[in-house]
Amino acid sequence: MRGERVWLRRLGWLLVLWAGGVGALWLVATLIRGLMHAAGMR
Repeated sequence: MRGERVWLRRLGWLLVLWAGGVGALWLVATLIRGLMHAAGMR
């Protein structure tokens, strides 16, 4: 039982870290796209 709980906790942390990484990448991609669009408009 303890082992399963530890695994669940580790899996949860991995999920949180993965979600954070994906969110950061999406934010950077959106910023770059916005900058390129602004440069193209000018």
